[in-house]
Amino acid sequence: MLISFHTLGCKLNFAETSAIGKALIERGHRRAGKSDIADICVINTCSVTDAADHKGRQLIHRLHRENPNATIIVTGCYAQLQPEEIAEIDGVDYVIGNNEKFDIPNIIDEIEKANEQPLSIQPQQKSTISESQIHISSIRQSDIFHPSLSSTDRTRCFLKVQDGCNYFCTYCTIPMARGKSRNPEIRNIVEMAQQAIASGMKEIVLTGVNIGDFGRSTGETFFDLIRALDNIDGNVRYRISSIEPNLLSDDIIDFVAASKHFTPHFHIPLQSGTDEMLRLIKRRYDTSLFSERIAHIKSVMPQAFIGVDVMVGLRGETPELFERCRQYIDSLEISQLHVFTYSERANTKMLEVEYVVPAKERKRRSDILHELSTEKIQHFYASQKGRKATVLWEGKQQNENGQTMMSGFTENYVRVMAPYNKQKINTFEEIII
Repeated sequence: MLISFHTLGCKLNFAETSAIGKALIERGHRRAGKSDIADICVINTCSVTDAADHKGRQLIHRLHRENPNATIIVTGCYAQLQPEEIAEIDGVDYVIGNNEKFDIPNIIDEIEKANEQPLSIQPQQKSTISESQIHISSIRQSDIFHPSLSSTDRTRCFLKVQDGCNYFCTYCTIPMARGKSRNPEIRNIVEMAQQAIASGMKEIVLTGVNIGDFGRSTGETFFDLIRALDNIDGNVRYRISSIEPNLLSDDIIDFVAASKHFTPHFHIPLQSGTDEMLRLIKRRYDTSLFSERIAHIKSVMPQAFIGVDVMVGLRGETPELFERCRQYIDSLEISQLHVFTYSERANTKMLEVEYVVPAKERKRRSDILHELSTEKIQHFYASQKGRKATVLWEGKQQNENGQTMMSGFTENYVRVMAPYNKQKINTFEEIII
């Protein structure tokens, strides 16, 4: 069967889609190309905002138009949280929860056994899907951890080290979509990293829902994990994906600064820049702690890249609180903002907050912080010119003048380009930026 894979949302989703795809290909299926009409479409969705849900619906509609006879399987966080809503979308044949997504290869095997004809449902035969085609279980108490390692990029891969979250921030549905915090043993992750390195991967990104909380299942710690990975021999570097500021200890920062393989690159969620809002949304730190973390990183790694998540338009965010948030972020020595516009999510405590920011004002605030982010990244890039760095060349592309170039990232996440040289792809090179 020709199967197309489509992923929305976080790096964790990409790692999981890759693992599912690998299992299906090992069973004799083929990955559909861009111009192919697929027999099966697997869609791994996100549900972090209303916009994410909307993108999921749009993708389902488009794939149904482009592959009218294909069996469409929808999984991921949107499927976990709103299975009935997805089941009503024209073209959807199966809705699979996060706990069950790794059963998709078995589900496809069962479908094939039950159908002598090619695996497809004609549009005119489509009807409301049955309960047997909705595979959703309660995920909150699940102890199951599915290891995942993305493998579609021969240069960089995403290694899933943790899943779920025990935090219940007032705006967030992720604990309901992903379940409680859980992880495998460090030795299992080390084995997967060694396999990735042996296959030629040069960069491994550690990913999860709340990776700093690593160890709840095994009595280990995230610090233990990164020390074990750093001890692996190999021409490889690691990046730490998003980590909560209260879990990013000084020990971790100091270790990264002195490590052999970890890069000076951090992605830290702030979400809001006033203590009043941080208390309202039940974050586990205040602006003082956040500032201390940024200052410590810069004291031991002056050239570190620091990306920061922030939300605008949260309920309760008055104009005065937003302006203080903007001023606070402006004062931080960070490199880039990832700006998210708040949208109401069902079954969250945030809906109990009476003060609502109008949609137009949410967009205005988002635009302001996007402009601030542009200023931050331009300032950071300017500060790197003329410095020595090590770049991992990833692939070729055309520049604005039509020249064939190769691009890659330095250890501190500066994107650079140079004339294309096939021999240098997937290799490290020392350069002057």
